[in-house]
Amino acid sequence: MCSHEPTPPPAGHTPGTLYGIGVGPGDPDLITLKATRILGTVDVVFAAASTKNDYSTAHGIAAPHMRPGARTVTLGFPMTRDRAALTAAWQANAQTVADELDGGRSGAFLTLGDPLIYSTFGYLMRTLAAMRPDIPVEVVPGITSYQASAARTRTVLCESEENLLLLSGVGSAESLRDMLRQADNSVILKAYKNFPEIRRVLGEAGKNGETVFVSRLGMEGEHIVRNIAEAPEKPHYFTHLLIPKEPRD
Repeated sequence: MCSHEPTPPPAGHTPGTLYGIGVGPGDPDLITLKATRILGTVDVVFAAASTKNDYSTAHGIAAPHMRPGARTVTLGFPMTRDRAALTAAWQANAQTVADELDGGRSGAFLTLGDPLIYSTFGYLMRTLAAMRPDIPVEVVPGITSYQASAARTRTVLCESEENLLLLSGVGSAESLRDMLRQADNSVILKAYKNFPEIRRVLGEAGKNGETVFVSRLGMEGEHIVRNIAEAPEKPHYFTHLLIPKEPRD
């Protein structure tokens, strides 16, 4: 992941702790008590954003719980698959975090949903560990979008001996088709990316009427459709699909 040799910590400095905090799927009420407690104590809050747009939905959720006087540092992550560009961004952001935590300051990296599920935090955590293994890291789990949408729509995700498959919408149609054959129940995150192709594969599998389309859950503009055939052609970035097993006994 990171080819840099570990950077020695500054002499005489004990770094503060980095907390990876999941703030939930978008509804401000779905942030955990532990997350709010830590946000009320840390000195610096790191908000991830696209390099083309510095707005952070996660920061908007966390802001009411932040300690008065806590600083916010925006970390830019490019929306690209260029490995070199991504690696450079992870290394630069990890260095920024290390610089902020030196001297004993504590920090929280915010992420929607859970920090270890399709999150930029995983990349940052590994890069920081390679560069500065002396910096302690703790992860605070968050409620995921698909957990919240299952509750919102009363959709059973799995029970008894059933399995639940978590998929990324950026994969190929062939891979998606093969995976769906093996799953009792499925969730597709990042469904905005290849949505027409995803809908076609689900239609071929006879899953249109079983698939729950969820966009901007808990946010302004929330859109839920219980038949994917009726979903918009170009869904929002915050879109995922629930594909439960039907019928149930």
